[in-house]
Amino acid sequence: MQQLIDHIIRYSSVGPGMADGIRDFFQVKTFRKKELLLQEGQRCHEKFFIVQGCVHLFYLRQNGVEQTIDFALENWWTSDFMAFQNGSPAQFSIRAIEATEVLAISAVRQQEMLAAIPELHEYFHLMFQRAYAASQIRVRKTYELSKEELYLDFSRKYPAFLQRVPQYLMASFLGFTPEYLSEIRRKFLS
Repeated sequence: MQQLIDHIIRYSSVGPGMADGIRDFFQVKTFRKKELLLQEGQRCHEKFFIVQGCVHLFYLRQNGVEQTIDFALENWWTSDFMAFQNGSPAQFSIRAIEATEVLAISAVRQQEMLAAIPELHEYFHLMFQRAYAASQIRVRKTYELSKEELYLDFSRKYPAFLQRVPQYLMASFLGFTPEYLSEIRRKFLS
């Protein structure tokens, strides 16, 4: 819990005493490697703050292939945010890439927490503004960069993911086949 409190204090004007009030709103959950935090089609009742571990957000394409669209590791938030907001069936699944511990909060508990500590609106607004901006930049880079440049850009910006994410998931995220990603990696590692 202290990790989330420190994160809130770092990115908002919420002080330590006020941030301590969040403890009762979250539930600690652990997931084994490859265990689902959320399954596509199920109602999405929670969002997750990653305390330790790494997860990927994906959907099942019409051809049955998983398409990874996002990753999250320590100090990142993840969920199917639209489904969380609306209480609707999830359009995405979330799976642990490695053993993962999260702080989970339901939509109802989040509303109660924000009513009790309205200053947290600032924190959540900033977190999702940053996430949306990162998404916009990713879309632009997808259109502007070659596949090699896309891989190099991602590897420079997020080196931790290259160490922790299996190559087939990285390839899915970047829109490559695993074989093509292997070629790119060989080219730049030799």
